[in-house]
Amino acid sequence: MAMLSRRRFALLLPTAALAACGFELRRDSELKIHAICLQGFKPESPMLAELRRQLGRSQVRLEDDPQRAELVLETKRDLRDKTVVASTSAGQVREWQLRLRFDFQLHTPGGELLLPRTELRLTREMNYTETAALAKEQEEAALYRAMQSDAVAQVMRHLAAVRLPTT
Repeated sequence: MAMLSRRRFALLLPTAALAACGFELRRDSELKIHAICLQGFKPESPMLAELRRQLGRSQVRLEDDPQRAELVLETKRDLRDKTVVASTSAGQVREWQLRLRFDFQLHTPGGELLLPRTELRLTREMNYTETAALAKEQEEAALYRAMQSDAVAQVMRHLAAVRLPTT
């Protein structure tokens, strides 16, 4: 029995130490809005899909009609691109730079600007070899998903910080 108590103590000690220092996992932002309209996105936009998913988790209703929403998130730019960073003397690509660019603004349905155009720029570097092209394609998709999740988390923090005008 004493052995079991020591194991429990050994397992609980690091947890207690983390709690005592104030460590806390980041939680989802608490939104003060109940309905939002997402405008300016292309229908197949991965950012739109991820935003819808996160807003749904936060119990925010998505409205197609801006007049029925409390807030309008309007995208100005939603781009993904990649450029060559390094290549061999034979012209083979050795490294790519992946970029995600997302610009948006927040306003009321009446047009009152609550957050001016905000630019999110995320980049990742990726080594490349032609012998592992399929694996590198999957790595590229994973890096874009990670950048997208980071961008959506930033948007959600902006949404949590927005103060709606009182009527």
